[in-house]
Amino acid sequence: MKRNSGTVTRHRWLILFSHPSDFTPVCTTEFIAFAKAFDRFQELNCDLLGLSIDSLFSHLVWTQNIKEKFGVEIPFPIIEDLSMNVTNAYGMIQPSASDTSDVRTTFLIDPRGILRAMVYYPMSNGRSVQEFLRLLQALQTSDQHKVATPEDRQPGDKVIVPPPSSVAALQARLEEEGVDCDDWYFCRKSLDEQKTRSVVSAAGPA
Repeated sequence: MKRNSGTVTRHRWLILFSHPSDFTPVCTTEFIAFAKAFDRFQELNCDLLGLSIDSLFSHLVWTQNIKEKFGVEIPFPIIEDLSMNVTNAYGMIQPSASDTSDVRTTFLIDPRGILRAMVYYPMSNGRSVQEFLRLLQALQTSDQHKVATPEDRQPGDKVIVPPPSSVAALQARLEEEGVDCDDWYFCRKSLDEQKTRSVVSAAGPA
């Protein structure tokens, strides 16, 4: 398997994303957005890895074109998958697809190599890179603090505390300081966001 440049490190988070084809407008906007957010992903201990069934030479010329026409350098690797081994293994082509182009699939893989989230977009519509940043932060917050996150949770917003599993735990929850409960099953609290950022930034290869 060949790739153009850049590195992917084990024991870090990874976002693997496929695109239908090089030299297409929607894919170009996505790659520019991922490139502009690259440093932020790195701060969150996360690597980026693109993929399509185009050749390595196509990737090289396309990324150079993006640099020349849009002034944006692509800092992450792009895999060529001419054999379609990765594409088929990860289900990047929908069964009803009329051709062999990858759909816009995105996989969030944690440092243990476990797939934590996968999102499919149609070929006609681009992804929101900011949403993948948000989802990555939400997953890391849940892992570290053993909490859930509400709809569109942003850093600084309250998190959801898991519901109690016994009468004693229920009573303790209702009396717990720093926890706001609308009802026994729906409780929220604030987190030390600086502590979360410190733990993530300190994480590295095991």
